[in-house]
Amino acid sequence: MFSLAWGTFATTLGWIVATDFRGAAHRFSAFSHAAAPLGGSGAPVLGVGFFRLVAGVFALIGPIVLVTGLLDLWRGEAEAFRLPPVDGWFVVMETVILGAALWSYWRRSGLLRRQWEAGNGLRRAAVAGVTASIVAFAALLALGRETWMMAAWLLGGLCGITLLLSDPAGTPSDSSAASPPPTPPAGQ
Repeated sequence: MFSLAWGTFATTLGWIVATDFRGAAHRFSAFSHAAAPLGGSGAPVLGVGFFRLVAGVFALIGPIVLVTGLLDLWRGEAEAFRLPPVDGWFVVMETVILGAALWSYWRRSGLLRRQWEAGNGLRRAAVAGVTASIVAFAALLALGRETWMMAAWLLGGLCGITLLLSDPAGTPSDSSAASPPPTPPAGQ
């Protein structure tokens, strides 16, 4: 299951960012800079070219991992994804870190809040999907449900890709937005 989820996500994200489809590499750079803890202001440390290069590696390796996972599944040789049981202290620390991350992303100037406020129905659904998948991933990890945990991770990743491909935050995402009045011809 891990190979299928990782291969699907790596292939999709890799090709979208590597080819800068609809400006995704630039938005990915802006998102990662805005989502960095203790960051957000100043010049980004890593440029768009670096993200495109790394995404190119993912775009090449992702299909190999995906096909390998599909072949293992088809032959019946797919291993069950197992994690060691988690202790109570790990669940407490995970909850604290998750709470801090969600607070940071949803505060007034946070990345997810800005995406929500600038969005239409699809963007808001993607923001809700990312938020729900973060919570579900952590809860399922604590409960030891590996398969469902990977499904939550994949869903969150695909919702994040939807945000990358949506209109940039701060621009009208609605085609019914009022256009400026036409300028009168010269001399009138």
